[in-house]
Amino acid sequence: MSEYHVPVLLHPSLEGLQIQPGGIYVDATFGGGGHAKEITRQLDDKGHLFVFDQDTDAATNLWGDDRVTLIASNFRHLQRWMKYYNVEGKINGILADLGVSSHQFDDPERGFSYRYDEALDMRMNRSQALTAADVLNSYSASQLQEMLSQYGEVTNAKTLAHHIIKMRSSKPITTTGQLVSLAEEVMRGQKMRYLSQLFQALRIEINDEMNALKDLLQAAQQVLAPGGRMVVISYHSLEDRLVKRFFKSGNFEGEAETDLFGQRKSMWKVITKNPIEPDVEEQSRNPRSRSAKMRVGEKK
Repeated sequence: MSEYHVPVLLHPSLEGLQIQPGGIYVDATFGGGGHAKEITRQLDDKGHLFVFDQDTDAATNLWGDDRVTLIASNFRHLQRWMKYYNVEGKINGILADLGVSSHQFDDPERGFSYRYDEALDMRMNRSQALTAADVLNSYSASQLQEMLSQYGEVTNAKTLAHHIIKMRSSKPITTTGQLVSLAEEVMRGQKMRYLSQLFQALRIEINDEMNALKDLLQAAQQVLAPGGRMVVISYHSLEDRLVKRFFKSGNFEGEAETDLFGQRKSMWKVITKNPIEPDVEEQSRNPRSRSAKMRVGEKK
């Protein structure tokens, strides 16, 4: 399990959930099961944990616990599944670690990393049709520029977008090696940072990660019991902003909604005024945790 995924902010996230031994919890991003295993250690025989993961590889990380139910689905469908199991409105806590697991990064065939020369895939759910290669070979220059700028914060997004168009006109871009080579011809700044931003933008686009997060947050508002906690660990400024605004105002624009008497209508109590970040020791032990930010909200 430790080789599959090192759980980020493990103890702060468990503290944020305020686990009740007989409660019902959701790990929306099961992965290697690091967070999930620790949650179950704090549950008694009446407690239960639902875990979500759309990656079929994750099922191999279950450890035979009757208190754990794996739901092979994107977490954006949280509300539908909680209705199915008749626990809507009864959930005591939800944890979502939005990072890509170490296993996915380190598996060359998945195409998440620029360290290998493999097929451009990047699908979290390998049953979906759209791949990274599809995006690179079909999107217009303006679509590519918007994706690279918004999701990757690539400094010369327009230049890179047009270079992709130029290169694919003579030969389709199908491997990570091809993408790295063409990016090197126009990249600015530090190579690893630039490539990380490029690959991040593609991954977010292909897996519709921002809209999935919005769906998850809105569903959490419906399935949590009053006083239930939600803990979200994000790795991108856009993700963190969505979570911050939603906990504060109940919407993604961050605009406070009020009733006829001028009282704020948010269904959330903000537990973390400022995000919690890994300490120096954790960042040293697990470099992939460095950009993590954790926020906690409590349903009123």
